[in-house]
Amino acid sequence: MSRCSGFLWHERYMWHDTGHALGVLPPSGEFEPWQHFENPETKRRLKHLMDGYGFTEKLVALNPEPATVAQVSRVHRLEYIEKIRELSAGQGGNAGELTPFGRGSYEIALLAAGGCISAAEAILAGEVNNAYALVRPCGHHAESDRGRGFCIFSNVAITARELLASHDLQRLAVVDWDVHHGNGTESAFYDDPAVLTISLHEDSLYPYDSGGADACGEGAGQGFNINVPLPPGSGGGAYKAAMERVVLPALALYRPQMILVASGLDGSTWDPLGHMLLLSCHYRAMTEQLLAAADALCQGRLLICHEGGYSAGYVPFCGIAIMEALSGQESGVVDPFARYESRWQEAQDNQLKAIAAAESGGLDALRSALQLAA
Repeated sequence: MSRCSGFLWHERYMWHDTGHALGVLPPSGEFEPWQHFENPETKRRLKHLMDGYGFTEKLVALNPEPATVAQVSRVHRLEYIEKIRELSAGQGGNAGELTPFGRGSYEIALLAAGGCISAAEAILAGEVNNAYALVRPCGHHAESDRGRGFCIFSNVAITARELLASHDLQRLAVVDWDVHHGNGTESAFYDDPAVLTISLHEDSLYPYDSGGADACGEGAGQGFNINVPLPPGSGGGAYKAAMERVVLPALALYRPQMILVASGLDGSTWDPLGHMLLLSCHYRAMTEQLLAAADALCQGRLLICHEGGYSAGYVPFCGIAIMEALSGQESGVVDPFARYESRWQEAQDNQLKAIAAAESGGLDALRSALQLAA
């Protein structure tokens, strides 16, 4: 089915400079430096693939507006925001843990957060049915007072806070399928029942001490945070089971008025910073599952915001598969790696055990919370 899908992009996203590093270590003179993992190439190659096949023009072009300090301060402390502004006005610096940036990145980070807000507003205004925001820098690790894991401002969390503040919305859901735990988004809403946060991620990858199935929220937010930590080596079968047994039932119970996705593409089998086995067809399938949920629950309102993904060769195929599913349009792109589907993509016993733990932990906690609120 063809849908009216928005696509948000700005060239300045590619100008965010993370410098050079040995992996994620700052240059020290002790090793030969090389390009930082979080660099423009993956996202630029995705945009180029779309352009080269004439797919971009099949989507509705959305233009970003920078987020305001007031919007960002709903998630981040003013002292932290000012620190980023001051460093960016100089020669750059480090936002916190593993988050280097260069001159001018403050304004670009505001444009990334604002881009996600702009895409969400277009959906709510009925200009598009759904949208994909190809923004940079990523955001789901950033916490209230520091950047983490290449993220400066928490784009999806800032967007959710803005929607709750500016629209007649009481329930939003965030689904995070980045290979790393969405700790920043979780922390922003850990005590808030207005946003259901769900993170599918590789167990104990990054951050190393967060994302357990027993972290279900606290206070008024008890039951409204669900983590599905999957064992390394999980593929499409495990993610399908996690979606069917945890994510989709949670959405059906919560009945959000809009679904936001933190879309990291670093769960792919080719990614250097993860150990999962996803192919483009699996990202397509998860998108189709969320589209069906959005149609049933919230008038099709689905916003997908780009996060991580560090395989420059493979991210474009995963990204375009997601956008094909969103729009119902064919791009003509054929994934040359699709033939690597194998029996290892099937859900394994240890993976199903981890999913069962998330069912008995997070999903049951959500049921209890909703029963108490009824």
